[in-house]
Amino acid sequence: MERLKGKTALITGGSSGIGLATAKLFRDEGARVVVTGRDPERLAQATRELGEGVLAIRSEANKLDDIASVMDEVKARLGRLDVLIVNAGIAKAAPIDAISEEQFDAIMETNFKGAFFTIQKALPLFGDSGSIVVTTSIANRLGSPNFSVYGASKAALRSLVKSLGLELIGRGIRVNGVSPGPIETPIYDNFGLPQDIVPAIKSDIAQKSPSKRFGTPDEIAKAILFLASDDSAYMVGEEVVIDGGMSLL
Repeated sequence: MERLKGKTALITGGSSGIGLATAKLFRDEGARVVVTGRDPERLAQATRELGEGVLAIRSEANKLDDIASVMDEVKARLGRLDVLIVNAGIAKAAPIDAISEEQFDAIMETNFKGAFFTIQKALPLFGDSGSIVVTTSIANRLGSPNFSVYGASKAALRSLVKSLGLELIGRGIRVNGVSPGPIETPIYDNFGLPQDIVPAIKSDIAQKSPSKRFGTPDEIAKAILFLASDDSAYMVGEEVVIDGGMSLL
């Protein structure tokens, strides 16, 4: 099937993990795809994997000038947007007494402020219909020791999905969220934890899951495709949880 045939989709944080898997699926479903990323090497690798016809733009998700430049380039090259996937985000592990103002700002500016202004600056590119999907996290509803700021940033996104869902549906733009549980992506290597203990932490997380495993980026990408396509035309302001049962515990 080509559920996104003729549509233009922008995926932030599209150079690895969930974003890259979504870009590949959208490409195969007929969309014109744009991805952003901040790491030049990962972005170059993603470009090779995605092949010709996919536009890759280096951009910092928390810098408003970068966000505006991305929208300008999308408009100049492709003319419009039909789908926006707000996926870029960061996570750092630290207890509350070890969090600095700089770390707090970095997480909130990337995960919440960047997401908010990405949506704001993308709106002029939409016509009278469209779909926006925001990647949240089950950390927005579960207590997560050492991830208090990250969880708060994702809770802010959960609230944003509901508020903008109501605000934008009158313009024909649906806003929904996808809430992943533990997913096998590079983010676990960027928590700021000693690399020699990361495998043990991941194993412990997997054993706590009712499904006894991590999810895959492809599993999340399929849910994002559903929310982005007309298959979910009557869904507004919702958050689809895909976590192997973790949030049921």
